[in-house]
Amino acid sequence: MKITVVKDYDEMSREAAEFMAQTIKEKNNAVLGLATGSTPEGLYSELIKKYKNGELDFSNITTINLDEYVGLKGDHPQSYRYFMNDKLFNHININKANTYVPNGLAENIEEECRNYDKRIEKLGGIDIQLLGIGNNGHIAFNEPEEELSASTHLTGLTQSTIEANSRFFDSMEEVPKTALTMGIGTILRSKKILLVASGESKAEVVAKMVSGKITTKVPATMLQLHSDVTLIIDEAAAKLINK
Repeated sequence: MKITVVKDYDEMSREAAEFMAQTIKEKNNAVLGLATGSTPEGLYSELIKKYKNGELDFSNITTINLDEYVGLKGDHPQSYRYFMNDKLFNHININKANTYVPNGLAENIEEECRNYDKRIEKLGGIDIQLLGIGNNGHIAFNEPEEELSASTHLTGLTQSTIEANSRFFDSMEEVPKTALTMGIGTILRSKKILLVASGESKAEVVAKMVSGKITTKVPATMLQLHSDVTLIIDEAAAKLINK
C-alpha cells in the first residue's frame, strides 16, 4: 500500500481528485469504480471544478458504483443513485446511460448481482476503484463476518452501519437493513484502488487496515492482497499508524 498523509479533509479531497483525474486524462474512456458516503463528497466537488475549468472530459467515461440499498427507488433522496446524480453526474458531461448502480428494486436479486459482475467484466474491468472505509472496517457493504463473499451479492447491514447511516434518514427505522454490494473479489479485480479516509473516528480502523494482519473481521485488510492500492488520508485518520 502507498500511504499519503495530508493535513485535513479539504487537502485529502484535492489530492484524491487529482489522483483520479490522472486516470481520466491517461484513458479518456476509463471505467471508474465509485463510492458514496460523506467522505468522497469533497473529492466529487473537486472533480466538478476540474470539469468546469476545462481540465476533464467525462463524455466517454463509464462509472460503476459499489452498492445500493434494497428497496429504494433511484429518485429516493437517500438512494445511492440519487446521491451520485446529485453530487457528481448532474454537474459533468457524463452520459448517464454509462453510469451503473446496482438495482435495489430488481425482482430477481441473484440475477441482478450476476449481471452486475458480468457488466464489469464486459467493460474490461475497473480502471480505478474509489473506496471509503467504515468504522468497523467494512468496504462497500462487505461487513465483518466469518466468511466474505467474492462476488456482488445481497447482504444484511450490521447494527453499527445502520446507526452510522441513520444520520441521513429521519429515523433509525427508515434505514434499509439490506443492500446489494460488490464483493471483495470484485473489488480486488480492479486495476488500481484508491481509499480515502478522514477524521479521528477512522484512526483505529485505518491502523488495523495497514497492520499486516489480514482478517475477515476487518474486511478492509483484504486490500493488502492487491498490488496497487493508494491510501490518501488526513493526519487525524493516520494518527495511530505504527503506534
